[in-house]
Amino acid sequence: MGDGVFVITGASRGIGAATARLAAEAGYRLVLTARDTGSLAGFAARLGGPDRVWVAACDVRDYEQVAALVGRVEEEWGRVDVVFANAGTSVVTSFTSTDGAPPAEWSDMVLTNVCGPAFTARAAMPALMRHAGHLVLTGSAAGRGVRPGNLYSATKWAVTGLAQAIRAECVGTGVRVTLVQPGLTDTGGIPASRAADPKLEPEDVARAVLYAVGQPPTVDVNEILVRPVGQAAHR
Repeated sequence: MGDGVFVITGASRGIGAATARLAAEAGYRLVLTARDTGSLAGFAARLGGPDRVWVAACDVRDYEQVAALVGRVEEEWGRVDVVFANAGTSVVTSFTSTDGAPPAEWSDMVLTNVCGPAFTARAAMPALMRHAGHLVLTGSAAGRGVRPGNLYSATKWAVTGLAQAIRAECVGTGVRVTLVQPGLTDTGGIPASRAADPKLEPEDVARAVLYAVGQPPTVDVNEILVRPVGQAAHR
């Protein structure tokens, strides 16, 4: 991709970090963000020097932080080609019992998983429209079916709808919008109840992201659903 610029939220581990590695190999300049960047400095240095990889603290729950970041990237590097709205979190929930996280802890997940990609899209869209860029959102296979008592699943249903709404509004702008829906992925936060289930590696999802952004500018890969072999559709 030459000097294309690839911005990744939630880049410190899992799918975000794996995508950063593949994007660097593909020749992109990278902007890697996380709420806590402590673990990102060494990782970024392994991917390239400061002229190729930036690390930036950014809380996607705060629109002004995201907007300021995108503005700085475009001002200093002259373009924004891909924005990967990947930051997300998960807690176990139940509506009929006290199992899992208490309701006081649910709002962070909803703000991160729903407002986060919405704010990222809104902040990035002016730059993406100027450069015929590509917005990628991390959804989930859990955002396609009913998961009893699972608020995380509901937030990913919201991301599914969000991607469709953004894509509809982007018709005629030259911006491509891709929703990636991974099945169970080994990012270090799998509930104990699913520890024995088939899993994807973060790199499996990263390859799907790079596939979508690597298509010709006339091709818009709308959705990619990728599950590990053996994962049931209802899980």
